[in-house]
Amino acid sequence: MNEVYREEKKYLMNLLDMVQLSMLLESVMIQDVHNGAQGYRIRSLYFDTIDEKDYEEKLDGIEKRRKIRLRIYDPDNDFAMLEMKQKEGAYQKKRSLRLSREDAIEVSKGNYNCLLNYEDPFAIECYGLMHWQCYRPKTIVEYKRKAFIAKENRIRITFDSEIRATETNLDLFSHNLNMYPVLDMFNSVLEVKYNGFLLSYIKDLVNESNRSELSVSKYCLARSASMKFGF
Repeated sequence: MNEVYREEKKYLMNLLDMVQLSMLLESVMIQDVHNGAQGYRIRSLYFDTIDEKDYEEKLDGIEKRRKIRLRIYDPDNDFAMLEMKQKEGAYQKKRSLRLSREDAIEVSKGNYNCLLNYEDPFAIECYGLMHWQCYRPKTIVEYKRKAFIAKENRIRITFDSEIRATETNLDLFSHNLNMYPVLDMFNSVLEVKYNGFLLSYIKDLVNESNRSELSVSKYCLARSASMKFGF
């Protein structure tokens, strides 16, 4: 199991401002090795209880809440990451466990028994929680990400754009998902993640950019769109 504990701020910004801030960050931060010329793709299958507990708690601003998801970076991956993000005041704790493709497919179908084959206590915790509270796969969210890293203080800044989702096909490894946009194509989500404090020179660059704080997650954007338009 891998565990990360840090503060996380989210903002909405248009693509032009994203490009301008991205160019400034290139001069003071390290680019993620997966960025390439255009960034990289992320696809996540989110789970929630049958009464939408995690979704409702996020909308209600409950201080202690969680999200559970399976994440891949390419439909041809032979693995997926099982992740749980827990909000604890101003901090986010993220724990993750690498699952084989076969086990990820079973979990994506709502079959969690394969988690008992992993010795990691996090797998057992997810198995118990997802059975006890009747978690079920709800939506797939996919987007393009560009990320920057500062080794000091584990700072990570990401730009997410082309955010799309589907609730009609929950095959995480499919090459043919019919997805709909959940955010205007001219906007993006800026995420600022850090441990303890944000270095002043990075904070100044972010504060100078034109952005507004975003109170909902990409998961909530996807669920809200599907509920609004009846997808």
